[in-house]
Amino acid sequence: MRRRDFREYKQPLVMIIPMIDIMLFLLVFFMLSTIYMVQTKNFNVDLPKSEGTQQEIEPKLASITVTEKGEIMFEDSKILDKNLPQMVNYALEKDSETIFVIYGDRAARYEKVAAVLEILKKSGVRHVSIATETKN
Repeated sequence: MRRRDFREYKQPLVMIIPMIDIMLFLLVFFMLSTIYMVQTKNFNVDLPKSEGTQQEIEPKLASITVTEKGEIMFEDSKILDKNLPQMVNYALEKDSETIFVIYGDRAARYEKVAAVLEILKKSGVRHVSIATETKN
């Protein structure tokens, strides 16, 4: 009868494939969950197409919408052209790092969008982004 040697230790098996599967699952889960964390305040406009777009998520976002008829909307309310500088300055007083996102309808006159950009420039805005849709 052979005696058992209790001092003999087997090396544990490291299963790398299941660990990779779990890490990929977690990566996909967090990527998909962050998509639904972005909140935008805008109106339904027909945005132009572009190759690569990047969405800003950081500090405060302020949306300026130029509709097809040339009307200007700041956040949720329709405003007059002459009131836009005051609204921009008020937003900058609250947070100087505010990102202004311009939603210009595809059919809107280019002059209106250029006028909004000029007002933002004169007000000292440092972060401006123009919203587009992806081509896909």
